[in-house]
This record gives sequence, C-alpha cells and structure tokens, in this order.
Amino acid sequence: MQTTDWNSIKGSERLDSREIQEAYDSLLLDIEIEEREADEDEQEFIDAVDELRDEVSEWEFGAFLISEDDFENYAREFASDIGAITGDEAWPATCIDWEKAASELQMDYSGVSFLGYDYLTRS
Repeated sequence: MQTTDWNSIKGSERLDSREIQEAYDSLLLDIEIEEREADEDEQEFIDAVDELRDEVSEWEFGAFLISEDDFENYAREFASDIGAITGDEAWPATCIDWEKAASELQMDYSGVSFLGYDYLTRS
C-alpha cells in the first residue's frame, strides 16, 4: 500500500480518515528519522489532524469526509449506490431536485473544518 503524501490531502474533495492518519504517521516518522523539527506547513498539518481526530467519530475505522462543495455530487452517487436510482430513469424521476436531496441527506452529517476547508462527515 502506497503512503498518502500529506501535501496532497489539503483541499481534497473527499478524504478517508485512515489515509489522513497514514500520512500523519508517515510525516512524524520522517521528522523523527531526520532528527529535525517540523516546518511551519508540517506543523499546521500535524495540529489540524490532532484537532480533527478529536472531532470525528469512527476515526480509526475509516470516517469519510466530503467537501461541502461536493456534497450534492456525493448525494447523487449515494442514491445510485443504494439503488434508489439506476441511471435509466425517465421523467419524472429525472427531475430530482438534487440540491434539496443533498440538503436532506446532510441532516445525518456533521460539519468539520480541516486545513481551511469545510467537510461533512457522518454523525
């Protein structure tokens, strides 16, 4: 399994807490091996992960974080994944108000911030 680079995480539309933790652990190991202090960006990432880990339930089991900006797309994909839509729909099923559907789905999610970006995660 390839380690996720901590630099590639910032601003991602969808995140998995296990990948964040893996990048965090890898960064701390690199700092330890190189016997140095974390630079400003690395420390920002470390502090952000420490804070996020306290806010997100199910962290160690794989909590998913979805960017607020991507949540409507996520709602469409989720509806397809659970079989609520198949992609072969005809009118009137093609007239779903996805903004409203995403808003209603969002009720089961909590908002968190990570590195200046807002995400939703299952409550």
